[in-house]
Amino acid sequence: MKIKEIRDLGVDELHQKNRELVEELFKLRLRKASGQLDSPAMLGHIRRDIARIKTVLSEREVGSGTAR
Repeated sequence: MKIKEIRDLGVDELHQKNRELVEELFKLRLRKASGQLDSPAMLGHIRRDIARIKTVLSEREVGSGTAR
């Protein structure tokens, strides 16, 4: 995903997308461990997307004044 696409999503959608990507990353790691992973680059793409989503979520938390 591109950062523009991520910024266009709402907070609930971002949390949902984050959960989906974490689950996908887990599945890819299992496939890598068993030697069935076709494209190891996908691991990096998923990790970067998760980082982008977390960054946007933290920016929004700071912007709205509801820091943890």
